[in-house]
Amino acid sequence: MLRPVHAQMCRYESLKDGTLTLADIALMNESLDVEAENNYLIKKWQADNER
Repeated sequence: MLRPVHAQMCRYESLKDGTLTLADIALMNESLDVEAENNYLIKKWQADNER
């Protein structure tokens, strides 16, 4: 629930005061998951293709 706050995608107050919906939070979490997976795949590709 706080991952978007730690990633500075939103403010904690926005979670508390209802400015953001659960759908908003889910979308931000999904975006963070995709970013993490992309970074992992890039590092894996780089390691597999080092000369």
